[in-house]
Amino acid sequence: MKIVFLSVGEAFDKNFANTSVLIQVKSKILLDCGYSVPQIFWKYNTDPNFLDGIFISHFHADHYFGIPPLLLRMWEDGRNKPLTLIGRNSLKKQIFKLMEMGFRNLDEKLENIIRFLEVKNRIKFNELCFEVASSDHSVNNFAVKIFSDDKSVCYSGNGMFNDETISLYENSDLVIHECYTIDKRIRGHANLMDLINLSRMSNIKRLALLHLNRKARKEKEKIEQIIRQSGLSIFLPEPLETINI
Repeated sequence: MKIVFLSVGEAFDKNFANTSVLIQVKSKILLDCGYSVPQIFWKYNTDPNFLDGIFISHFHADHYFGIPPLLLRMWEDGRNKPLTLIGRNSLKKQIFKLMEMGFRNLDEKLENIIRFLEVKNRIKFNELCFEVASSDHSVNNFAVKIFSDDKSVCYSGNGMFNDETISLYENSDLVIHECYTIDKRIRGHANLMDLINLSRMSNIKRLALLHLNRKARKEKEKIEQIIRQSGLSIFLPEPLETINI
């Protein structure tokens, strides 16, 4: 399983595009697509048929406003196979509303291209299994665990972990989690110190931290020192960094 950290920023960071992660096995799945993601994605790959699916964790602009331009360019560039959008049961309604605001009648152009797959607990998509759990955020957010053979990767979207997500993350090969602050507790977000404790108690093999608040990112050296002192397999991925699990 190949993991590409396309972009790692929060909503308002001028130096880092919105958080978005690409999962590549046989199928290629994009996790979230905020308003600043499409340009980064096109620099990585311009093949209109490259993606098989897009998972949307929640309906905040920095996690799904990039969908209309991404889809319109795929259509303009001649995409000729279906693209599946995966998320909660209101996904289709939200995407159609967004497309109409961004590019009128885009839904008509894409009617033979896009498909919607609603997930409540666990679903199968091609060779992959998706399992979701709700985290604690200001809007409904799904954390997701993606299985392929004997490997698994979790992605938090946004939100503080809870009993449901802790169970989801258990024994994962990689957990990709938003880390908004170092130790300050902000409702609906996770912080570094709590994530270190999570890693210890959930038997997570490796933990990637992204979506840092732009102010916290200025203290990167302090964050890296805390990570080293923890003795755990935790890292701050850079944009376009690639790992294999």
